Amino acid sequence: MPVIEHTEPESYESALAELERLVAAVEAGQLPLDQLLESYKRGAVLLAFCRSRLEAVEQQVKVLDNGQLQPWNAA
Repeated sequence: MPVIEHTEPESYESALAELERLVAAVEAGQLPLDQLLESYKRGAVLLAFCRSRLEAVEQQVKVLDNGQLQPWNAA
C-alpha cells in the first residue's frame, strides 16, 4: 500500500514519481475505499503541482526566446 504524503513535493520529478506510484496502486484495485479516495485527492494535488511547474518553465522559455515560444529542435 502506498504511503500518502500530505506535504508539497520537493521537485517536479519527485511529484511525478509519487503520482506514478499512486496511479499504479489505484489501477491495481487493491486499495480500501477510504485510501482510494485519499490517493485520488493526493493525485489531484500532485497533478496540479506538476502542471504549475511546467507552466512556470514554459514562461521562462518564452522570456529567453524574446516572448515567442519556439519549437524544440533536438540536436
